[in-house]
Amino acid sequence: MQESKVADKIEEGVEKMGDAIVDSSAWEKLVEFLNIKIYTFTDNQDQITGVLKVKYLLLVILVLLLTTYVLRWVRKLVTDKLPIEDKAKFVTVFSFARWIIYGIVFLVVIDSLGIDITAVFAASAALLIGVGLALQTLFQDIISGVFILVDQSVHVGDIIEIDGKVGRVEEIKLRTTRAVTIDNKVLVIPNHLYLTNSLYNWTQNGSTTRESVDVGVAYGSDVNLVKKLLLDAAKSSKLVFKQPAPTVLFTDFGDSALNFRVAFTIEDSFNSRIPKSEIRFAIDKLFREHNITIPFPQRDVHIIQDNNQNNSISIK
Repeated sequence: MQESKVADKIEEGVEKMGDAIVDSSAWEKLVEFLNIKIYTFTDNQDQITGVLKVKYLLLVILVLLLTTYVLRWVRKLVTDKLPIEDKAKFVTVFSFARWIIYGIVFLVVIDSLGIDITAVFAASAALLIGVGLALQTLFQDIISGVFILVDQSVHVGDIIEIDGKVGRVEEIKLRTTRAVTIDNKVLVIPNHLYLTNSLYNWTQNGSTTRESVDVGVAYGSDVNLVKKLLLDAAKSSKLVFKQPAPTVLFTDFGDSALNFRVAFTIEDSFNSRIPKSEIRFAIDKLFREHNITIPFPQRDVHIIQDNNQNNSISIK
């Protein structure tokens, strides 16, 4: 009996509190604020097809916030079970799918509120055209980002070269790709550049790459000795693979030098300048020890004097 009386008193108190809130001026102002009309949608015959109120706008924001938390939970749930190499790929794909989900949720909420979506598009047609023209490059970036995922031309961790810039891909976003150069500088690449420029993927066929160093020697040098010294210089670097072995090519007869190229294989093409520098140091040292000269460009100047005592200069 006593517990029943206590429950009745609590219920009575809650009802009085609810009536007080409803009857209060603050509640009335809140209700009036929530029912404020922001925009009225009409058709071609000026018939009202929907009304956008403050409470509807707040509901849309609340649903989008809830969607954000759900997507974060799903991403965390999935990525926790994925290997490290697959986690970055999933995050990239998920970032694209997230915006599609936002769009679908937004349209579903608007439609469920009784607002005619067709009327919304019709009312904002001019605005959408203007925004579309202004954001043309943005749409190109988004489409290019989708192409990157479809054809698998670029992955996170790949070393790419575009417009003469080289970087390791760290993240592929909806609009841009973020890469880090060898100097630890962040390179932000708009995705539409993949469609308009040639892209070199250094690591798509594997992490090992074939690199080379070019050098010229003076005419009259022992080319067989030059070949041997270049091979010794390439083998002196610990970063150069023994198999496949380095090779030397006699590339051309230059204007003032015999041109050679020593080619070699390394593991980390992103840091190729380090073994290249070591090989150049070794080439200079070995050439000095064996009196092999690396020439510099030369020109012959001929002064010709004619019968009229006018001098002319010919440069070859």
